[in-house]
Amino acid sequence: MKAAILRELGGKFIIEDISLAEPIGHEVLIDVKAVGLCHSDLHASRFGFEYVNSLPLLLGHEVAGVVIKVGSDVAEFRAGDPVAVSLIRSCGHCVPCRTGRPYQCKYPDDVLRRPDEPGRIIADGDSITQAFGVGGFAERVLVHENQLAKVPTEVPFPQAAILGCGVITGAGSAINTAKVRPGDTVAVVGLGGVGLNVISGARLAGAGKIIGIDIQPVKFELARRFGATDTVDSRDADAVKTILDLTGGGVDHCFEVIGLSETARLAIDITGVGGGVYIIGVFKPDAQFPIFPPIDMIGSQRKIQGVYMGSTDIKHDIPMYARLYLEGRLNLDDLVSREIRLDEINEAYADLDQGGFARTVITSF
Repeated sequence: MKAAILRELGGKFIIEDISLAEPIGHEVLIDVKAVGLCHSDLHASRFGFEYVNSLPLLLGHEVAGVVIKVGSDVAEFRAGDPVAVSLIRSCGHCVPCRTGRPYQCKYPDDVLRRPDEPGRIIADGDSITQAFGVGGFAERVLVHENQLAKVPTEVPFPQAAILGCGVITGAGSAINTAKVRPGDTVAVVGLGGVGLNVISGARLAGAGKIIGIDIQPVKFELARRFGATDTVDSRDADAVKTILDLTGGGVDHCFEVIGLSETARLAIDITGVGGGVYIIGVFKPDAQFPIFPPIDMIGSQRKIQGVYMGSTDIKHDIPMYARLYLEGRLNLDDLVSREIRLDEINEAYADLDQGGFARTVITSF
């Protein structure tokens, strides 16, 4: 089958033939119908992160498809089930997993094959690293059942795919992590796919004012369709003052979805007394977080928190968001900006690097 393999950091994706092993134990083999192009994969293709010494690499983690076959220990899924895949790897037996915090799993590698077992993916005799336990830029994926959630058959596959990362990360950050309450004021710095989902989550939670912030005003109309009540161009010299005036001294919750020191500083500056700053964006490995005098922290009583995958329990949250979509309460259709073929992946990521699209989804292999 075809897959887009990365053989050098900073290089191009190469379309190659790969082979997948048969599912064993808790593994599930899935026919991929859609896979989203997430900015996290672009970062990983350049900087490697935990995979820096693990090339060649198969990226792609925002996947939806249909179950083909299951391992002998799988009880939750069967052939024909439509599913969404998530990069959240949860062992299922550690204390965080057992207490509803699978996104804080202590033993995420337990969902992978052991070193003494044959690899899941082979190409030209090489064992291929399966990024995040998914490796979705391919016609099929072989994953642990703990990384899957069922979705209703009525949800189109492109929309189901983005449930597995962009939606749960953005909406979950507002609903699960920040616990936005009715009437709260919210700011979102960065109006890409994840930022738009933060706006959706804040709207669902009942936020009274939701301010979308970006350097591309072309995104403002789209942000309003997702629930933004106000929009601000952060290049404006008076952007901070504008937001402070809009909110009477700063927002209750600010979400940074870019991954830059400058935008993190902006997020801190526009958050009011006792408010929360939530860092979602993926920073470059050498990036520095803005530091300010501790007395300012004490006086402002701000909380600064890193967010991983929207504090999501995929078995509960992905079906919930799917239902909200089918009820017309969650906008997924406007997130899918275009559909492409697998062999168009390099051009699509070049476009994504310019910040021009909400979500591009591969639907043809």
